[in-house]
Amino acid sequence: MKTQLIENIEEKSQEMASLLKVLSHPLRLQILCSLTEKKKNVGELERELSLSQSQLSQYLKALSQNGILSNERNGKYVYYKIADERAVMLLSFLYENFCAPKGE
Repeated sequence: MKTQLIENIEEKSQEMASLLKVLSHPLRLQILCSLTEKKKNVGELERELSLSQSQLSQYLKALSQNGILSNERNGKYVYYKIADERAVMLLSFLYENFCAPKGE
C-alpha cells in the first residue's frame, strides 16, 4: 500500500521530469538565461543569441507551450518573459554553479 508521501513523490517526479526535459537543450537554456535579465522581443533575442528567426521561434514555442514562457504584445513587438518561477530558481542555481565567473 502506497503512502501519501510516495504518491506525492511519484506525481511530482513526473512534473520535474517534464520541466527538466524542456530545459535539456543548450539553446533553450541560452534563451532562458537571456530572459532572466529582462523581458525581450524576438529581434533582441535573435541578435543576442545569433539564431535565425525560424530556429528561435521553434524554441520559444516549445518553452511557451510548456508554460515556462509567457508573452505580451506591445505595438508590433511580442515580448517574452519567464513565467515559471521553478525555471527561474533552476536557472539561478545553474548560473551560479556553471556559468558565473570564479569569485562572483
